[in-house]
Amino acid sequence: MTNNPLMEVALLQGHAPYTLAGYEKFRSVIDSDGALPAKFKALFAAAAAIDRRHLALARREFRRGVVLGLTPKEATAGLIVLASLRGEAAAIDFALIIHESFDDPAAPPPQALPNAAAGEAEANFRAYWAGSIPAPLAQLMRLLPAAADAYYLMRRGSIDANPLSPKYGELLLLAILAAGYSPMAATHVRGARNAGATDEEIAEAVLCAIPAAGIAAWMAVGGMLAPPEEGGIAR
Repeated sequence: MTNNPLMEVALLQGHAPYTLAGYEKFRSVIDSDGALPAKFKALFAAAAAIDRRHLALARREFRRGVVLGLTPKEATAGLIVLASLRGEAAAIDFALIIHESFDDPAAPPPQALPNAAAGEAEANFRAYWAGSIPAPLAQLMRLLPAAADAYYLMRRGSIDANPLSPKYGELLLLAILAAGYSPMAATHVRGARNAGATDEEIAEAVLCAIPAAGIAAWMAVGGMLAPPEEGGIAR
């Protein structure tokens, strides 16, 4: 199943066959089962489109995912990650798309909100970052411990308590960060590998940002997958 609205633009058809050929080849990876299932790539592409505030594209990608078998519970992963990574407005936009796309996206009963025990956030940070704590988080812990707990809880929601597996949670985070050309992507390349993702799966997740953010999304992350001796991130 392909999703190529650019292919219908007459000016591109008449003047830019190379551009359309390249776009079609990218789409052939994004829209089909490969290293990652196509339904999850549609979810990643929709979340990346929300990151760039391209709501029409987000709707189109998300509805493609539903046709491919994406469930409301799986879709909630995008809502969780966007709430943490991109804030309230992005999450609300995505929630509306979920409700528009399913006849009955029934939610389970509300759960009690968890809390963080003393030292739990710091232990989680040290475990994830191999014993060190990134400077922004260290200062958050020092200056606003309650906010550090908040960040920890949202991280737990995005990765450990995600309706998808930790691997797919990391890949979803990575697709959104690629769409924003974020240097934070390096953290989630490592996280995805640690959760069991292959470099081929990571590459496909990053490609899901291209419809919303262009080839620059790949250029921001692709080099991280090179062998360490060529400047990539060591395993």
